[in-house]
Amino acid sequence: MSSQTDQITVFRTKDITKVYVMGEVEVHALRGINLELYEGEFVVLLGASGSGKSTLLNILGGLDIPTSGSVTFKDKQLDSSEPAALTRYRRDHVGFVFQFYNLIPSLTARENVELITEIAADPMNPLDALELVRLKERANHFPAQLSGGEQQRVAIARAIAKRPEVLLCDEPTGALDVKTGIIVLEAIARINQELGTTTAIITHNAAIAAMADRVISLSDGQISGVKTNTEKITADQLAW
Repeated sequence: MSSQTDQITVFRTKDITKVYVMGEVEVHALRGINLELYEGEFVVLLGASGSGKSTLLNILGGLDIPTSGSVTFKDKQLDSSEPAALTRYRRDHVGFVFQFYNLIPSLTARENVELITEIAADPMNPLDALELVRLKERANHFPAQLSGGEQQRVAIARAIAKRPEVLLCDEPTGALDVKTGIIVLEAIARINQELGTTTAIITHNAAIAAMADRVISLSDGQISGVKTNTEKITADQLAW
């Protein structure tokens, strides 16, 4: 990735907070987050459970809105968008990968990917998306015939088949063993490199941070540190 000075800013947050009210209790999930993410960047949002990283990812992805502060995607103001506008934003610009794969059991790998391509403006061929995650030969297999890692790679293919500008991954290796997790991370890194997709992974696993262009650490709803990796390592070099 080139230096940040000549990078296009994709996301900008300014003083965003998120407060959840549960009865008489207020839970402050985010406490004044100021952040910029750049086009084509591979970012790891690192923090323990409860640090606010999933809340932040959900706000960037248009799944939630902040209690206060502003968040923009390019020139689009997300914090003040109506639900229909957020739906269009998610559909047109964002791919999501979650810890659990959410594949439809009665559909093959190819058919699970086709679900997204049918609603996208400029989709990939589903087989091309599966090829990017090295699963083209498994296209006609059902989820029950695939390993956990293969199911997660189908979920990644489904997320990127609509050619999103942004790929947001919430603990994508959380349900996988180390060897399988590395294969999944390789697929995510390949998409970032080959398609130039701005990619953010949230994780509590500090080892994954070595793959990133930048590592943004969160603690108690605040950014506790930002580190730029001058030398990145590949997924197969990770040790955890």
